Amino acid sequence: MEHKPSFCLKLNTRLLPILVGVLLVLQIVSPYRGWVVFLVGLGGMWLTSYIWARILARGLQFKRMMRFGWAQVGDQLEERFELANVGAAPALWAEVVDRSTLPGYLASWTTEVEAKRMRRWSRSATCTRRGLFTLGPTTLLTGDPFGVYTVSLHYPTSMPFLVLPPVLSLPAIRVSPGGLSGEGRPRPNAPERTISAASVREYSPGDSQRWIHWRTTARKDALHVRLFDGTPASDWWIVLDLEQGVQAGEGDDSTEEHGIVLAASLADRGLQMQRAVGLVMHSQDLVWLSPERGDTRRWEILRDLALASPGQRPLSDLLMRMKPAIGRHASLVVITPALDPTWIEALVPMMRRGVVPTVLLLDPASFGGAGDVSETAELLARQGVTHYIITPDVLNNSEVQPAWQQTWGWEILDSGHVVPASQPQDVTWRVLA
Repeated sequence: MEHKPSFCLKLNTRLLPILVGVLLVLQIVSPYRGWVVFLVGLGGMWLTSYIWARILARGLQFKRMMRFGWAQVGDQLEERFELANVGAAPALWAEVVDRSTLPGYLASWTTEVEAKRMRRWSRSATCTRRGLFTLGPTTLLTGDPFGVYTVSLHYPTSMPFLVLPPVLSLPAIRVSPGGLSGEGRPRPNAPERTISAASVREYSPGDSQRWIHWRTTARKDALHVRLFDGTPASDWWIVLDLEQGVQAGEGDDSTEEHGIVLAASLADRGLQMQRAVGLVMHSQDLVWLSPERGDTRRWEILRDLALASPGQRPLSDLLMRMKPAIGRHASLVVITPALDPTWIEALVPMMRRGVVPTVLLLDPASFGGAGDVSETAELLARQGVTHYIITPDVLNNSEVQPAWQQTWGWEILDSGHVVPASQPQDVTWRVLA
């Protein structure tokens, strides 16, 4: 929606009206032809400047346009700008002042536009930080050629712009599969010898070698196992520890940011594998997304991760709260920098119920914090828990997956669901101001 701008004329100097007033008084008190010449010259300049500024205020039309309301870290944001002058007076200078909050994005611009002409330009920037930002509002500054008046056109429209965390390829990390033979929970009256293979996936640690699909393995030069109609894939529960007291590092080189990227990447992988994926974390508030499949769940997980910030709830509390809700033979992915063994004690009862955990243990010392991760890793090993020690190099050496929005455009329905709306070439530019 387009909004008409509010405008104001600012007199840049009080000297001009003072001089005109003094000359007028002198001419009345002591008539002199020289006073008349100065009075006509200065008064004429003042009047001309005012009329010129009023014409610019009414004749300039500004637009800024974008196509997407969100992006991922690493994506390029591009905006288009149009400045049209439908008035009779040229704008010898025009400054666009942008008040967007996106880090590293400077859309401010200085140009000029002749009468009855239009200027077009574009600005772009790389999205470097996740979060919710705004594009706009915008102020257009211009003025008369004598510099007497400054015209300010304020466009209050702003657009929320969500930057999602990056999705990385993590080939060295495998989520331990839940379930019995093959994957998941066997259906009643479905003996193993009568189950038919429905599809295949890459081999993960813990898979039975009996279910290797050798033909696919030979063709792709990598181990693949069979998925069965009688054994649906187990749910993935991703638990992200955001307790502020256990985080280490600052900015992008922190356990908080690396944990968020790990959660986003593993959620994307699970959904691509047609798993039902859920997310549990305690930011400022509790985030509880039960396992579901599809692009709607992908959007919800990435959105909540983009807005995540450290909270106060410890990991052990989250695991205790999850215990009644998580099903047997589910895959539980725990991402944490916590070295206190309390949360492991909360994990053991879930394992006895058949939950299969995979722990991504962020090493605080490698992020500039304190603590020895080896003791916690040894305790996990004694419990038979598959675990990985995560240092900054793990993510820094991982490949970024292609941006999701470069494949499709998406629409948010009134119900809150996200559905495919169009392919990129069909996405039209939206006017912000």
